[in-house]
Amino acid sequence: MAEEITAEYEVGQLVEAPPLKAIAWVTVGCKTDLGRVRENNEDKFEYYIPAEPHVLALRGEVFLVCDGMGGHAAGQIASELACKTFIDVYLNHPAAETEIALKAGVVAAHRYVSDVGQLVPARKGMGTTLSGLVLLQDRYYVAQVGDSRVYLLREGVLTQLTEDHTWVDEMIRMGRLSPAEAENHPYKHVLTRAIGGEGPVEPDIFTGELRENDVFLLCSDGLINHVSDEGIKTQLAANAPSEACWKLVGAALQDGGSDNCTVMIVRVDEIERR
Repeated sequence: MAEEITAEYEVGQLVEAPPLKAIAWVTVGCKTDLGRVRENNEDKFEYYIPAEPHVLALRGEVFLVCDGMGGHAAGQIASELACKTFIDVYLNHPAAETEIALKAGVVAAHRYVSDVGQLVPARKGMGTTLSGLVLLQDRYYVAQVGDSRVYLLREGVLTQLTEDHTWVDEMIRMGRLSPAEAENHPYKHVLTRAIGGEGPVEPDIFTGELRENDVFLLCSDGLINHVSDEGIKTQLAANAPSEACWKLVGAALQDGGSDNCTVMIVRVDEIERR
C-alpha cells in the first residue's frame, strides 16, 4: 500500500505566524445526495475552522469539495483520500506563503491518490476533482482541479470563480467550439486535469479581496448539470446557507438527479478587524 501522508510538525512550529489582523466570521451550510441514478456517493466535502489564533492567522479557514471517479467505490475512496490529504498538508506545510502551501496540498493529494490507484488493482484509474476555498484574514484563496466549481455572490452579482478543466471548456476558451456546440458534445465531461492518474497536476490558484456579506458556493457537477447559474443565484440570495443547500440539491433531484450532488455554502457574516 502507498504510505499515507501525515504531518511531522504542527502549524506554526516551523513558520512564525503573521499577526491576526482580521477574522472572517462565517455561517456554513452543507448538503450531499446520492442522486437518482448512482449506487454510491463519490462526492466528498470537508471544512476546517481552527480555534487557535496562530493557525487562523497563518492558514485561515478551509473548505473543500471533491467529486471522485473510478467506479466500484474507487471514486469514493479517491475523494476521501484527496480531502484529508489536501487539508492535512496545507495546514501543516512549512511555507509561509499561502499559494505555496495550497499547491503542496494539491500535489500531495494527487500523488497519494495516484499511488493507491497504481498499487490496488480494483482502484486503478481512480481520480477526483478538487475545489478548495480558504478564507484567510481579509483575503480569499481558491485552488482548483477538475470541473467542480466555486462561485461568489457579491452585491447581487453571481460570479463563477473557477474554470472547468474539461476538454470542451478548453476548446471554448481556445475559440474552437462555441458554447452552443459544447452543450451536448460527447466530450462534455472529459476532464483534462484531475487528482490521481499519471503525470503531474497543475492546479489553478488565485486570490481576491474578502468582503462582508460575500457568499461562496462550492459544488460538484451534479448541481451544475441540472441547475442554471440563475437558479443558483436565486437560492443564494433568498435563503440562509443551510436552506439554500437543501433547495439547490432538491432542484437537482427534481430535474433528474443524474449524478451525486454536493453543495457547500459559506456566508461571510462579519470581518472582525483587530
